[in-house]
Amino acid sequence: MRNQKICRRRALQGLGVSMALPWMESMTVSGGRTASGKDPESAADDNAPVRMAVLFSGCGYHSKEWWARGSGAEMELGKVLKPIETFRDRMVFVNGLYNAEALKGNIHSSQTGNLLSGAPLSAGGTIRSGTSMDQVVSQRIGKRTKLPSLVLGCEKANPSVHKNYSMLYSSHISWSSPTSPTPLEVYPALAFDQLFKKRAGRSDRSVLDEILQDASDVRRQISQSDRQKLDEYLNSVREVEKRIELAGQKGELQGWRPTLTEPNLPRPTDGYPQDIVEHMRLMCDILVLAFQTDTTRVCTLKLNNDHGTLRFPHLGVDYMIHHLLSHTDSEDWLRVNQFFLEQVAYIAKRLDSIQEGERTALDNSMIMLCSSMLTGNHEASRLPVVVLGSAGGQIKGGQNLDYSGESNRQMCRLYLSLMDKMGVKLDQFGDATERLSEV
Repeated sequence: MRNQKICRRRALQGLGVSMALPWMESMTVSGGRTASGKDPESAADDNAPVRMAVLFSGCGYHSKEWWARGSGAEMELGKVLKPIETFRDRMVFVNGLYNAEALKGNIHSSQTGNLLSGAPLSAGGTIRSGTSMDQVVSQRIGKRTKLPSLVLGCEKANPSVHKNYSMLYSSHISWSSPTSPTPLEVYPALAFDQLFKKRAGRSDRSVLDEILQDASDVRRQISQSDRQKLDEYLNSVREVEKRIELAGQKGELQGWRPTLTEPNLPRPTDGYPQDIVEHMRLMCDILVLAFQTDTTRVCTLKLNNDHGTLRFPHLGVDYMIHHLLSHTDSEDWLRVNQFFLEQVAYIAKRLDSIQEGERTALDNSMIMLCSSMLTGNHEASRLPVVVLGSAGGQIKGGQNLDYSGESNRQMCRLYLSLMDKMGVKLDQFGDATERLSEV
C-alpha cells in the first residue's frame, strides 16, 4: 500500500454521480488527519461510525406470539420473532414502554403520528405532531454525510382523515418538524439516485460506469484487504442496479419512463412495485448500501402504513388487506408478521457480513423495529420493540427488558438512550427526562 492514505470523506466521482466509499482500514478521518489528530468532525478513533435505523410495521403483531423469555443466546422467542433468532445474543427485547399521548385517540393515526416523538397530536384534520427522534439526530450530525437521513417506505402516504385524525399520521413515522412529515421515498430507483447521483433522476447509464476510472485510481492506493472490500461493495451496487432495471422491464416499477423524445400520452398516475417481496428487498439493500458507504447514518424504513392496505399473495394471503387481517390473530396474520421480521433479519445478516475493522457493520449499528401498537386490537399501552446491534459496543446484547410494572416507562426514555449513542445528548425529549440505564 502506498504511504498516502485516503480521506474518509473521499467519494468516487463521475459525471453527475458521486459515490461514497465504504469504511476501509486504509482511510484517515475527514480533513486528512488520522484519528489521533482529534478531528472535531470525526469519531474519537479510527472505528467506523455508528448508524441508526428505525424499521416500522403497522398494526402490531400476533397477540400470542410476540414474546421473549430468558436472556442471552438461550433466549426463547415467540413465533413472530423466529426470523431473527440467530441474533439473540445481539438483540435487546423491550416490553412495557408506551407513549401516553398516543392513548388519547385510541385509533391508528393517533397511535402512529407521535411514535418517534411522544408529542401531543392535533385532531380535526389539522397536522401537528413533534419532530421525530431520527430527525433530531439527523439535524445534529447530518452535515457529516452526503444525506442527513434517508426515509424509505413500501406503501404510499394516505392524506385522508379517519375519525377526526389525519391519516398522514398513519403514513409517516419520520417528522422533520411538528408540522412537516419528512418526504418519504417509495420508489427504489429514486432512493438509489439519492445515494449516488448529484441530481436525483432516472438515467440509462450505470452509476458504476460513471465512476469506473476513479474507482481504479482509488484501488491502487489501498491495501489488499480493502481492495477486496471495495470490489464486494461495487458488486453489490451493480446487483441492486440490475434488479431495479429488471423490475422496470417486467413492469413492476410503475413510474413513468418514456421511450419517445416527447411522450404521446399523459404521465401515468404514480404507482408502486407490484411485487412486494422485491420492493421490500430493494429498499433493504438500499438501506445497507447507505450505511456501508456512510452516505447517511440515519435511516427509517416504513414497511407499511398503520391502517395499511397491502396484500400478500406470495404468502397465499390475498383475501384481506393488512389492516383487516390484523384483527384476526390467525395463522395468516402470523405469516405476515414473520414476513416483516424476515426483512429485519435480512438487513441484519447483510450488515453482519460487512467487516469494519474488528467489528461488523451490524455491530456498529442500531436497528430498532417497532410498531404503533402491540396487537391489532389497538393495544398501545405496551409497544413492541426490538433493537439489534451494539452501536459500536455501546449496547449490551442478549437482554430481555420489561418495564411494564414501572411508573416511568416512557418510550422517549429509550430514544434518549439511543440518541446518546449517536452523540446527540439531550436533557429532555418528548415526555422523558431520564434514559433507560440498561440500554
